[in-house]
Amino acid sequence: QLHLTESGAGSEQPGGSLRLSCSASGVTLDYYAVTWFRQAPGKEREGVACSSGSGSSTNYADSVKGRFTISRDNAKKQVYLQMNSLKAEDTAVYFCATFFTFNPDFCVLTKATMEYWGTGMLVTVSS
Repeated sequence: QLHLTESGAGSEQPGGSLRLSCSASGVTLDYYAVTWFRQAPGKEREGVACSSGSGSSTNYADSVKGRFTISRDNAKKQVYLQMNSLKAEDTAVYFCATFFTFNPDFCVLTKATMEYWGTGMLVTVSS
């Protein structure tokens, strides 16, 4: 059984940086695309960044392009989200999620595609 655990959340000032980590257990990540989602109060959960199983393909929501970077270390079963130039509107509960795919270069930002989810953690950006 695959389990995902997020870490690294906290509070930061606007313009600051945070690095989130998603740790997987129970499987190897090579055939699992991983997506970071976030959900702000009163809003829909949205995909912000995804990484294909090989790490060769990534995609980002327009709202975070140029500020967030997703990366992964399959040997360590870790996927990271480096968040720079944080804004107040980045405040949300952040989740990592994943699905199995034989295509090592495929990932999506669509929540309906996900098969496993972490429990989420709150990121607060405030002065």
